[in-house]
Amino acid sequence: MAGAAAAGGGWSSRTAFILAAVGAAVGLGNIWRFPTLAGENGGGAFVLVYIGFVVLLGAPLVLSEILLGRAGGEDAIGSVRNVARASGRSERWRGLGALQITSGFLILSFYCVVAGWVVNYILASGEDWFGALFAGDPFAMAFDGETQEQITGRMGALFGDPIRMIALHSAFMAITIWIVASGVTDGIEKAATWLMPAFFVLLVMVTIYGAFTGDFGRALSFMFTPDFSKLSPGVLNEALGQALFSLSLAAGGLLTYGAYVSKEVNLAPTAAMIAAADTAVAILAGLMIFPIVFAVGLDPAAGPALIFQTLPVAFSSMPAGALVGFVFFVLIFFAALTSSISLLEGPTAWVIDAFGLKRPSAAILVGLTAWLIGVACALGYSVWSDVRLLGFWDIFANTDILDTIDGFTGKIMLPLAALLVAVFVGWRADRQLVERETGLSGGAFVLWRFLVAWLCPIAVSVVLLFGLFPNLLG
Repeated sequence: MAGAAAAGGGWSSRTAFILAAVGAAVGLGNIWRFPTLAGENGGGAFVLVYIGFVVLLGAPLVLSEILLGRAGGEDAIGSVRNVARASGRSERWRGLGALQITSGFLILSFYCVVAGWVVNYILASGEDWFGALFAGDPFAMAFDGETQEQITGRMGALFGDPIRMIALHSAFMAITIWIVASGVTDGIEKAATWLMPAFFVLLVMVTIYGAFTGDFGRALSFMFTPDFSKLSPGVLNEALGQALFSLSLAAGGLLTYGAYVSKEVNLAPTAAMIAAADTAVAILAGLMIFPIVFAVGLDPAAGPALIFQTLPVAFSSMPAGALVGFVFFVLIFFAALTSSISLLEGPTAWVIDAFGLKRPSAAILVGLTAWLIGVACALGYSVWSDVRLLGFWDIFANTDILDTIDGFTGKIMLPLAALLVAVFVGWRADRQLVERETGLSGGAFVLWRFLVAWLCPIAVSVVLLFGLFPNLLG
C-alpha cells in the first residue's frame, strides 16, 4: 500500500471493509434525517423516489469513490492526484480530494456537537430507566411524572447550557480521536466490527417493539403507499440530496477507505452491498420510528424535533418506554460514532501523508482543530446566538453557526465534490484503469459508466443549483 496513510494496516478482509464502509454511510442521516424528510414530504412517494436515486446515482458514485481510493493508494488528495497522473491528466484534479476532506472536516466539527445531544439523551434516558429498574419497575414508561412540555423542554434546556453542550461535544470527539489514532486495523476496523453488528441488533429490536406496540399498519401505509400528488420539484430535490448525503458521498471517508482495500476484492458487488445496507437501514429507521409516532397520535412531519422531542414524548406513554428510549439513543450513538470515525480518517490520512506525522499525532491535531470549530457551533445556540457567519448571503442570513456550516457543506461543498467525482471518473480518468478497478465488463460496465458520466452530473448539478438558488423551486 502506497503512502503513509496506510500506517496501522489495511482492512483484514472484505467483510471488515464492508462493515467499516457501511458504518461510514450509516449515521444520523439515516436515523434522523431520512424519517424527518419522509415525514415532511408525504411518506411513500418520497421513499420510492429516494430508493430510485440510490440505485441510479448513489451506488454508482459509491463505486466511483472506492475505486479512486484503491487505484490511488493514498489519502484522498494523493489518490486523485495519482489517478490523474496515471491517466495523463492535470494533477490539479487533486483539488477534488482536497474539497472532499475539507467537507468531511467541517461536517465532523458540527456532527460531534449533534452527537453530543445524543449522548445527553443517553444519559437522561439511562438515568430514567435505571431509576425505574432499581425501583422494581424495569418496564416503566419513560420520564414518568413529567409533562409533555417538560419532556420537550429538555432540548431547550440543553441548548441554554453552553458548558454542558461543550462537554458532551468534547466527550464524543475524544472517543472518535481515540479510535482513529489506534489505526486502521486496530482502531477503525475493530470499532466497525463491534459497533455495526450491535447497531443492527438494536435497530431490529426497536423495530420489532414498534411493530407490536405501535401502529405498524399505518406506518407501512404511510411509507409504501405513494401519493404522487405530493411530488414536487422541492421533494425530488430533497430525495436526491438525501440519497447523496445518506451514503456519506463526497466527504472523503469512502475515498480514503478505498485506499485500504486489497486488490483481490471485487469492488462492484461490494459497493452495491454498501448502498443496499445503507438504504435498508434508512427504511428500517422509518419502520422503527413511525409506528411509535402514529400510536400516540403525534405528527410524523415534526421535522428535526422528531428524534429529540417527539419520540421521547412517545416513549413516555408506551409500555417499557424507559428501556426502549435508552436502547434507541444508544443505537443512534453507534451510528453517529461510525460516521464520525470516517469523517476524521479522511483529513487524518492526508496529514500523515503530507507531513509525515505519526497517526496518533495526526488524529489529535485534526480532531482538536475540528473540536474548536465545534465549540463555536455549540456556543451558537446560546452566547453566540446572534452570530451569522454568512449573513450577507440570503440563504444563510438567518442561520446560526452550526446550521450555516451544515448548510454550506450540504448544499454546496458535497454536491460540488460529487459532481467533480462523476466528471473525473466518467470523463477524465483512464478508461482501462477504471474498468479494471470496478471489476465490471461488457454491458454492465457500459451501463455503470453511462450513469456516472451522464446521469450523475446532470442530477447532482440540479441539487447544487437548487441549493444555491432555492427560490427556483417556487
